[in-house]
Amino acid sequence: MHPLARLDRRYVWHPFTQMRDWMRREPIVIVDGRGSVLRDAHGREYLDGNATIWTNLHGHGHRGINMAIRRQLNRIAHSSALGFANEPASLLASRLVREANRGLPGHARLRATSGLAAKGRQPRLEKVFYSDNGSTALEVALKQAWEFGRRVRGLRRPRFLSLEGAYHGDTIGAVALGHIDLFHAAFRGLLFRTDSVMAPYCYRCPFNRAEPERADARHYRRCHWECVAKVESAFTQAAREKRPYTAWVVEPRMQGAAGMIPQPDGWLAQTAEIARGHGALLVADEVMTGFGRTGATEKHSLFACHHEGVQPDFLCLAKGLTGGYLPMAATLTTQQVFDAFLGEYSEFKTFFHGHSFTGNQVGAAAALASLATLETDAHRHHRRLLEDAFDQALANLWTSPAVGDVRRVGLVAGIELVRDWTTRASFDLRERVGIRVCEAMARRGVLTRPVGSVIVLMPPYSTTVRQLRTMVAVLAESIDEVLGVRRAVSAVGGPKPTPRPRRRPRRE
Repeated sequence: MHPLARLDRRYVWHPFTQMRDWMRREPIVIVDGRGSVLRDAHGREYLDGNATIWTNLHGHGHRGINMAIRRQLNRIAHSSALGFANEPASLLASRLVREANRGLPGHARLRATSGLAAKGRQPRLEKVFYSDNGSTALEVALKQAWEFGRRVRGLRRPRFLSLEGAYHGDTIGAVALGHIDLFHAAFRGLLFRTDSVMAPYCYRCPFNRAEPERADARHYRRCHWECVAKVESAFTQAAREKRPYTAWVVEPRMQGAAGMIPQPDGWLAQTAEIARGHGALLVADEVMTGFGRTGATEKHSLFACHHEGVQPDFLCLAKGLTGGYLPMAATLTTQQVFDAFLGEYSEFKTFFHGHSFTGNQVGAAAALASLATLETDAHRHHRRLLEDAFDQALANLWTSPAVGDVRRVGLVAGIELVRDWTTRASFDLRERVGIRVCEAMARRGVLTRPVGSVIVLMPPYSTTVRQLRTMVAVLAESIDEVLGVRRAVSAVGGPKPTPRPRRRPRRE
């Protein structure tokens, strides 16, 4: 065992990891990365199949971001945002506000004192509050929405509505917004209550009357938008009880930790309209979906909610904000929310919340370099090329009877593994099917991590078409290895598998 692996096993406690399982084998110790290729302590190379847990946008060792960080380190690494401003954070805030309002209709400053968008109009995001990760970005939005509800709407105890299967982080407020029992049930006694409503999970929707097909369930579903009706019913019931919701919290276009659940086109716009009609704020958790992950819009917006022309009252960003280099987050909101915290010192209306590394200069410098890369025509063209290649490669997975649903949004894909595709019969979580498939992928040189029995592929933007095809081919081989015996029995009801050669990734 490599000495670094021994040190890790002796001293490090890993997140979301059963450490007894971890101790049974030598861990992969990453020591180097270039582009979409990672190298471990033994010199083995791997393709980064999930962008280092959804954070890395441009690959590892990106020249422009490296140079920006070095330049900033030659000046100053950090100074406090409590009482002082700094250059990179100020420039980044201006840039984020510009990007967040790009191409949306009717985003002139609203005169409404409520801070909510008037019918048919969109709020303008104007203020940026920095923190250090996705959980804290949501925590900021939660606290600001809570106080806004009390001060402006006169709500004694503001309430929040989010989706079943929601995950919005691990700080206590963010956990309260979540609804994944496996992650959150143990901490129930620490939390305030939030309500949930069904997610638009087309593949497993009880209202979808379509029989399973070899296609993304969003494209052959048969329903009457019952998922939207459930949202409307929740808001109506809350109003009837005179306990209205202060905010509707969603991950736009793709619900990540719930199992990469994509929303059918139109769902976001409809539910946002319902929320606004009931006077609620809209919180968009774009920690995973932001910065082009879900594809480019016609106006080249970087944010998922803009695909349906929806502008939130809070836009929460992290992960890819710095290109995946440094821990930094931002919560963008409106002038009206900001104004609710203005007053004389003696009124104590200040937003009493902050972090030691708020507005860190090195993180802001990295983020500015990342944004500069994202907006180039060459980069946009390459992302579109990758999306087309992703679609073509993923289509090959339908040959496996163990694949129940393949859902892609932009450069994010979730492949749901099932016991029998004709019935959608799922695997028990204790069978560790997703984990076993990812272990088989690692042996073939591709690293990713599952969400239950859903395999996630989220390549960095540095990935070549050839590397992307290798990722998908390795996934197909690994499914065959882990579930091959079952394939021989159940392939009768589905298409025959296509043999694929085994390939090792190479540095490109």
